[in-house]
Amino acid sequence: MIPHRPGMILDGMEDSSAAMTVDARGLVTGWSDGARRLTGHAAEEVVGRPARDLLARGAPTRPLSRADPAGTALSGTVVVRHRDGRPVSLGLRIRPLRGADGAPGGYLATADVPGGPAPALIDDAVRQASLSMSVLDPELRFVHVNDTACRMMGRPAEELLGRSLSDTLADFEGDPRSFLHHLRVAADRGRPVQYESYAPAPAGSCLHAWTVEIWPVHDASGTLTAVAMAALESTEQHRARERLALLNAAGAVGSTLDVVRTAEELVGLLVPRFAGFASVDLLDWVLGTDEPLAVPPGSGELRRVAHASATEGFPTPAVHLGGQEIHPSDSPPVRAVREGRVVLSGPGDPDFDRWMRTREAETPHNRPFREAVCSTLSVPLRARGTTLGVVLAARTAPREPYAAEDAVLAEELVSRAAVSMDNARRFARERSTALAIQHSLLPRDLPGQAAVEVAHRYLPSASAAGIGGDWFDVIPLSGTRVGLVVGDVVGHGIPSTATMGRLCTAVRTLADVDLPPDELLTHLDDLVSHLAAGGAYDGGGTEAAELGATCLYAVYDPVSRRLALAAAGHPAPALLLPDGTTRLVDMTAGPPLGVGGLPFEATELELPEGSVVALYTDGLVEDRDRDVDHATTELCRALAAPATSLEALCDGVLKAVLPEEPGDDVALLLARTRALGEDRVRTWDVPPDPAGVAAARRSVGEQLTAWGLDDTAFVTELVVSELVTNAIRYGEPPIQLRLIRHTALICEVSDASSTSPHLRRAHAFDEGGRGLLLVAQLTQRWGSRQTDTGKTIWAEQPLPPE
Repeated sequence: MIPHRPGMILDGMEDSSAAMTVDARGLVTGWSDGARRLTGHAAEEVVGRPARDLLARGAPTRPLSRADPAGTALSGTVVVRHRDGRPVSLGLRIRPLRGADGAPGGYLATADVPGGPAPALIDDAVRQASLSMSVLDPELRFVHVNDTACRMMGRPAEELLGRSLSDTLADFEGDPRSFLHHLRVAADRGRPVQYESYAPAPAGSCLHAWTVEIWPVHDASGTLTAVAMAALESTEQHRARERLALLNAAGAVGSTLDVVRTAEELVGLLVPRFAGFASVDLLDWVLGTDEPLAVPPGSGELRRVAHASATEGFPTPAVHLGGQEIHPSDSPPVRAVREGRVVLSGPGDPDFDRWMRTREAETPHNRPFREAVCSTLSVPLRARGTTLGVVLAARTAPREPYAAEDAVLAEELVSRAAVSMDNARRFARERSTALAIQHSLLPRDLPGQAAVEVAHRYLPSASAAGIGGDWFDVIPLSGTRVGLVVGDVVGHGIPSTATMGRLCTAVRTLADVDLPPDELLTHLDDLVSHLAAGGAYDGGGTEAAELGATCLYAVYDPVSRRLALAAAGHPAPALLLPDGTTRLVDMTAGPPLGVGGLPFEATELELPEGSVVALYTDGLVEDRDRDVDHATTELCRALAAPATSLEALCDGVLKAVLPEEPGDDVALLLARTRALGEDRVRTWDVPPDPAGVAAARRSVGEQLTAWGLDDTAFVTELVVSELVTNAIRYGEPPIQLRLIRHTALICEVSDASSTSPHLRRAHAFDEGGRGLLLVAQLTQRWGSRQTDTGKTIWAEQPLPPE
């Protein structure tokens, strides 16, 4: 016990504590200077009055707890009224006092302020802090709030003190469960909590960001006496982080070269982080492959390609996807398109209200849109000086209306998407052009020929790389033979398509000369090398040498049933034999075209009638995610699958071998071989004697009679006479004559000389020089080709109708 001598007790406490003494009746008998500084009351105003009068009215009370093991001291928290009327929360320590005779004489109440500034100064600092600061008792009732907390809660301190936090928050909109959970963690578990929230303040409806600190307060004995809370508003920092996050996420917009998909990605970026509703409307020409069109003044005709809402309850858009949106000429979207700038608008703006009234008159269900929206941004989609359309972003409560910095951010986001859309549009235009060029160069209706039955497929790549330079061709040759060619130009787009056109034309020209496959590839390789050496520019910023190409050329003869082929860096074809077995042709691929200086090797093999030869480009079997050997095995297995026709077999191969989304162009050419029997071919050896001409003519006439072609006898015998005479006169033995009857009647004369004849116009007194000119006039076409033993001169004439 402490002797009851108030003056002595309060001496020495004036600088370190706020203290008072109370007698047994509850009257104040002593008042220190620290108590004056803390409460603003002078000693003469307090001494003699009941201590209860100092408590704030309506302040919470709770039983005092023992503060020492002996149980002689009590501690607790009370709220007293400052002289200026504001409440002050004090942590008190109360000890009993004894008189000189040992009888109970009252109590000593102290509020320690050890070594710190004056309590009034601390209270002023807390009260005026920009942070929201509050103190709650263990039952989460307010015992102290500063001015910022009162403004945030929208209530004066008198209405908050003593009230439960849950009761206070129940009067406001929003969900306080998370906030109460963190408070309970601090109160029940006795550990501090820090978290961030983004929600409306209790005193308002707009969203605000807060960084909240909550910590338990313990007395000297470790007993929980209060829970303190400080909240710093970080709305601006939160919005700055949101803007940076949006700008960073904008890099993912335009992941595909597709205009509509890019618009959808832009809407997905804006909703819900930037807008409650967003839409993208484009000018019609943007969705095609036409040149950019000038925007007519006041034109509001746009095509809706994407829209989205943050919530299901948001009003239904006035126009469906793919539909036409017609805006008034003074509406914010049309102004944005016409003026090429962001238009910030919303309820109360005359243009916006007029626009909404027009929409409501046309679509009455659109009225909730105007009622829900608090602000809109109309942002023009512009790229490289061309307007593509407009983006509308609408914001709803509780978010704040758009401000100037939001318009700047929206313009940056939309401009990035606009570049991606323009790239997609340009890609679509280039792809369309490349496809048109490629389709004009690839064979549509393959020419009639007797050697093979063919089926073909060409699948352009759907990847962002664009159309490649794959091609194929079927070229009729002399003697009912046929040339089969497939090739692939490295690269994509118009440059590779243009190079493909050059090579395709060159192969046809060289094939018309009847060059063997290895010689044809040698000449083609020289052509590519010369283009590269000359720096031939393809118009796409790439030299021809950087493109390169592969090619496979094969010649099939239905008379001998032999297939001769050579490749320049191209995959070997696959074979399906009549007995159902399949294999790849064993051949040397050779270097790609344009390498130069290396030979090409020809491979020759005999095929039974009805064999299927599959020529293809590497896109069918090569991919970074596939094994080539496995893919070629699948190809051979697919060729052996039953099919009702060659066309069906072609489709079956593509379905079995190709992945769902091939990454490269694919060209596939299937050729089923035919054979000409002895009943359609006759061959005679001709002696190198002019007398042999008449015998050859008679033999041909007899064969034509046997074939029922007497109507062609006159012309055929004249052609045979001229060609055999030239072979005897200018060629070298052995000389051979051959007649082939199929879709046309072909006459061939071969000799051992490699000198090819040519047409010339004979002068009036020349004795010769008119034979080939006569042959050319009488037949449908004629020509010569080099052979391993010399040359062959041939002439072809149509068969009479049956």
